[in-house]
Amino acid sequence: MFWNRHRTAAAGPRFSTPPVDLEREVRAAYERGRRDERAARKRHPVLMALTFAAAALGAVVLGFAVKEGSFERSGDVVDQGLAAAADRAEPTVRDAAGGAGAALRGLTEAPKAEPAS
Repeated sequence: MFWNRHRTAAAGPRFSTPPVDLEREVRAAYERGRRDERAARKRHPVLMALTFAAAALGAVVLGFAVKEGSFERSGDVVDQGLAAAADRAEPTVRDAAGGAGAALRGLTEAPKAEPAS
């Protein structure tokens, strides 16, 4: 700005700042961040133990399934179950579709107006 041109750079800053120990400030900020994150992610020890136990049990079950050849037979079992469900569901679906068609026909036919007496 034009009115401040008479000031020189040798005059120094207008306000002095106290010396800062940057390393100490960074370390303190880091520790505050760690405390905040640890508080935000508190875990219940019993729930964590149950989660790990369930994961271990799942791994054991998968191991037994591989050992006994359960995966080889499971495809046949699923196919048989789907075929049985489809056989039972087909008549029900056909009846429901027929009922819906009849209901639509009843809605599309305009009711005949009776002559006023």
